[in-house]
Amino acid sequence: MPAKVVRVITERASVRRFKDEPVAREVIEKLIEAARWAPSAGNLQPWFFYVVTDPGRRRCLAAAALNQGFVAVAPVVIVVCAEPARSAQYYGERGRHLYCIQDTAAATQNILLAATAYGLGSCWVGAFDENQVRQCIGIPAELRPVALVALGYPEASPEKRPGRRSLEEIRKYV
Repeated sequence: MPAKVVRVITERASVRRFKDEPVAREVIEKLIEAARWAPSAGNLQPWFFYVVTDPGRRRCLAAAALNQGFVAVAPVVIVVCAEPARSAQYYGERGRHLYCIQDTAAATQNILLAATAYGLGSCWVGAFDENQVRQCIGIPAELRPVALVALGYPEASPEKRPGRRSLEEIRKYV
């Protein structure tokens, strides 16, 4: 079992070219289910997910994402939102400004890994205008959009990712 998880982790790559092919709702639900199982501070689960399939809304999101056109081409875009007040009620300002962001990042990573396991391509987009994203899909003030995940079947196999920094460069036992 662990070898399968590691394989999915190392195979995951950002995909920005998608086939014009819908993603089944059942598969999308499995991705959201994977996100739901991400760890969160105090198990508060301060997240909400908008699944965007409407072409006009995807174009709006692409414009909000600094005109990254692949966002509009992806058949599905999941907008991952944090609920800062949920984290703040137990953890104060640190929960409001940090924990809910960490928690949604973990949920986003679960979406990416599950997408890879289901044969989908995905790309985590963090460069966007929050207010524009809010307007594109009507996100209420109590939620904060923190990530867009463009999803679909890849047009081609993802290009090999550049090498990673060595373990010696990134860790130290103390």
